Amino acid sequence: MRKQILGSSDIVISAMTVGCWPFGGGEYWGEQSQNDVDKVVNAALDSGVNTFDTAEMYNDGESERALGKALKGHRNDAVVISKIGPSNCHHVREHCIASLQRLGMDYMDVYMLHWPINKLAVEHFTSDKSILAAPPTVEEAYAQLSDLKKEGLIRSIGMSNFGRTQMEEVVATGVQIDVNEMSYNIVSRAIEAEISPYCLQNNISIIGSMGLQQGLLAGIYKTVEDVPPHQAHSRHFSQERGKGTSRHYEEGAEKELFEVVDQLRRIAADLHVHIAQLSIAWILKKPFMTSTLVGSRNIDELKMNVDACSLDISDETEALIDRISQPVLDVMGNNPDYYEHSTKSRIY
Repeated sequence: MRKQILGSSDIVISAMTVGCWPFGGGEYWGEQSQNDVDKVVNAALDSGVNTFDTAEMYNDGESERALGKALKGHRNDAVVISKIGPSNCHHVREHCIASLQRLGMDYMDVYMLHWPINKLAVEHFTSDKSILAAPPTVEEAYAQLSDLKKEGLIRSIGMSNFGRTQMEEVVATGVQIDVNEMSYNIVSRAIEAEISPYCLQNNISIIGSMGLQQGLLAGIYKTVEDVPPHQAHSRHFSQERGKGTSRHYEEGAEKELFEVVDQLRRIAADLHVHIAQLSIAWILKKPFMTSTLVGSRNIDELKMNVDACSLDISDETEALIDRISQPVLDVMGNNPDYYEHSTKSRIY
């Protein structure tokens, strides 16, 4: 398992990060037994995967609780990432302590601001009128994160879903930022334009989220009609597909999307690998990617994903996938907020 140092920290993370959003079970992903969580976490550690990503909002804190239980007795072997919502950044320490209590740990390796602090982003996390009237500031949030690092409650400070301008605002605070977690996969390539070059220039690692586009790039769905509403509310899909969960009001890129998936199936078959493995290997081929976040709900999924991390695709295969996915990028554009209208972004 390839490992790299995270930004300017002394933390070493694996090329694969276990996405823990399903842990603890919930409406979005359905039930998830603690027994399966324990098996996946222990097998991940045995396979050389040391990095686990959760957040206070995932299943109302149950993801953190489930991960903490699974890591009991293995804390020193793991890199634990959690995130705070932007609406909670008046009280960062309080929320950090609450996350640590759910995790059953006395420190976190990486603590991130889950989304940038702006009106649209904050509105997704709270309806509290006092917070909406006077939201936290970037300076306020990152000063508190810096204090937590000095206290030893966190080892590294990060951000998630921050665009070029928003990263510049954070860097201007003088706080050391080691990582930006951003959506990145074959059909979600917006970060290539401005975000990944800025991160490379400033030694900010990128952990890619949604490596398999919530199952689409794992070949789970044969047609667009097979995609459940919860997994079809991004701008990749038509507004109607999300059945009340979509809010982007765009036509989507469904035709282009499934043409890519069909071609990926053929390429994967020629290489004698699973389409999910090809999708992961393509991500890790990119020089700006430190790690890719992939959900693994059972041992079989984990093993397939781990094996993908050692799959070395050729430059020609990478270039071919770049070409076949370009039509999706052309439709989607360089806006990395895949859930709002392309002219109304939380990320800039």
